[in-house]
Amino acid sequence: MCRDFLADPLPDGSVAELLDQARRSPSAGNTQAVEFCVVSDPEQYWRLTLTPERRAEFPWPGLLAAPVLVVVLTNPERYLRRYSEPDKAHTGLGDSAEAWPVPYWWVDAGMAVHSLLLGASAAGLGACFFGVFEHEAAVVEGLSIANDRRIVGTVALGYPSSTRPSRSAARPRRPLDEIIYYGSRP
Repeated sequence: MCRDFLADPLPDGSVAELLDQARRSPSAGNTQAVEFCVVSDPEQYWRLTLTPERRAEFPWPGLLAAPVLVVVLTNPERYLRRYSEPDKAHTGLGDSAEAWPVPYWWVDAGMAVHSLLLGASAAGLGACFFGVFEHEAAVVEGLSIANDRRIVGTVALGYPSSTRPSRSAARPRRPLDEIIYYGSRP
């Protein structure tokens, strides 16, 4: 995750190419309910989510320089409609959002985000996924996003400025023998 960007613009078509790859991520029932709101004027986004007081103390000022932000959206209603169709109706998942033990709109959107992050890395770009938290309503209104969409998070895209890692990046990875089980837990 890059948190320090150059403000240099990205080549024409590069964001669309990355999003074309991301939209091909797995989707339960091929529902295809992930959407992307591309913000090519990031200041518009930051005005909605970062007050001037918070901006002055923001620990990652280089994140604010990213030339493109992609707000990743999902539409739970599309899952209910899809799972009400004849080939899926027997599951009962089309009845209500509460019928889903695991709400796959979040899972599928997470896969699309991951594809976007990997695609950006393969293209030599920096990328950072971050949440909108208490600012979801402001972002929905400020970017004229349909009210039936939910924001999964935002991905900053651009050229990395440095390798300034976060403190979290210094945490070691858990050893494989702690996370892989063959048949049963040892």
